[in-house]
Amino acid sequence: MTFLLRFGAVFGVLSGVLIVVTGAAEAFLGETLATSLVIGLSPTLALPLVTALHLAQLHRADRFASIAYAANLIGLGLFGAAAYALNIVLFPLDVAPAAPTRVMLLASALVFAVGTVLFAAAMLRAKVHPRVPVWIYAIALPLLAIAARLPDTPLTSGIHVLVGGSLIWLALAVRSAGQSAGYPSNAATSSSATPEVKASSVAPSSAS
Repeated sequence: MTFLLRFGAVFGVLSGVLIVVTGAAEAFLGETLATSLVIGLSPTLALPLVTALHLAQLHRADRFASIAYAANLIGLGLFGAAAYALNIVLFPLDVAPAAPTRVMLLASALVFAVGTVLFAAAMLRAKVHPRVPVWIYAIALPLLAIAARLPDTPLTSGIHVLVGGSLIWLALAVRSAGQSAGYPSNAATSSSATPEVKASSVAPSSAS
């Protein structure tokens, strides 16, 4: 459990930093090959963070929270795949997506937006994670799905910065939230297991 929280926090920070840096750069430079390649990877890197956020509030999760987590995970996976295709495949080739592709990209953005709102609502209900970044997560991430199809402007860059900042904030808070929920560290788990093994090994001799 502790490893998954750390893993999610590290990649959440990495995803957030990449989004902030590229979003700020595109405000001045516009979309370039370098920023396009970086931003195309960043949504996928946020996937472990979603899992870590859910695990950290698992002690307060209900059926709705589990459904919201699944919807957010699937939506983010679809949106990450769309961002990869648009920014890493089509942009360097200077190819516009065909009509069927545009429909699928729109559907992916819709699933992503709905899943994000549902999971943010679950986090607000659980009251484990800081409310400010969760609200930004709920509002700015669906806007990011819309901004992905708009020309690069200071407004779209600002949305990227807000999204990246909320991911960094949540990533930095997720491990402390997991510790406050009572998840033991690996060392504590192994040390607590040792006496049980010794006790079981002594039991047969005392019985005889």
